[in-house]
Amino acid sequence: MPGSDSAALLGTDPLPTPDDYAAYWATAVDDAARHPLAVRREPVDTGLAAVEVFDISFAGADGRRVSGWLRLPRHREGRLPAVVHFNGYGAGRLDPIDDLTWPVAGLAQLVMNTHGQSGGSTGHLLDGIEDPHRSYYRGVFVDAARAVDALRSLDEVDGERVAAIGNSQGGGIALGVGALQPTLAAVLAQAPFLTDAPQGIRLARTGPWLELRAYLTEHPDRSDAVARTLAYVDGVTSARHATAPGWISDGLEDDICPPETARAAAEAYAAPVTLREWPGAGHEAGATADRRGALAVLRGRLGLTGA
Repeated sequence: MPGSDSAALLGTDPLPTPDDYAAYWATAVDDAARHPLAVRREPVDTGLAAVEVFDISFAGADGRRVSGWLRLPRHREGRLPAVVHFNGYGAGRLDPIDDLTWPVAGLAQLVMNTHGQSGGSTGHLLDGIEDPHRSYYRGVFVDAARAVDALRSLDEVDGERVAAIGNSQGGGIALGVGALQPTLAAVLAQAPFLTDAPQGIRLARTGPWLELRAYLTEHPDRSDAVARTLAYVDGVTSARHATAPGWISDGLEDDICPPETARAAAEAYAAPVTLREWPGAGHEAGATADRRGALAVLRGRLGLTGA
């Protein structure tokens, strides 16, 4: 339970940035770049009149195929501003007609299918958790950086107006992409998971952090190795390397990603950042109202027109 000795195995302070952080990620990204993006897309018949949807794929970490949904406003002029979008733990890319806010607002949207998480599959937090070079999220972050490259390669997209957005696990991935893709226009992270691991493990009452708490309770001798692995992908570490303006939000009653973890990311954020906290909200972190705020940020950063 929160506050127990087992929940404090990673300490109480945010994890330090590894000395070889820059080289670690440069190697991971360069290894992926040896594989051509080989972007493929096929139209999907959704019945939507205002939005075109494509089943898109590209080469990610180790050249593996990464799928996603590409959504484009059907009526468009010139190259579009765009968002690369990451979903929560186990959500994958969801349905082709889910979450149409962004293309209806005039954006191109690429929703990445997080590796191995289609159909609600979870449990990946522990994959490779004792070795930074085998860490599940090393590959996921590289996939996400390549998703930005894939989106920028499209004729319909203005590559200079691309933002990263995500909720929960997707928020942590968005923060990671903000560190790996230094020319993004904005990074928006709603209730980010994978952020401030020591506090997340100590304070969470439900959700994925409990998987890691149970693992460390059973294997306390492995805490140093776990801490080193997490330090490369922790949202606080990513925030320390941010260059794009950020929007981070949390719900003050969130028991999955406690608000203290989002605050730690905002405090560490190396570029201008807004922290929006929602009293009484849980993991939805403001839900529709927060989405309105995020849309306002993107409108300003990406030059969207309209009322």
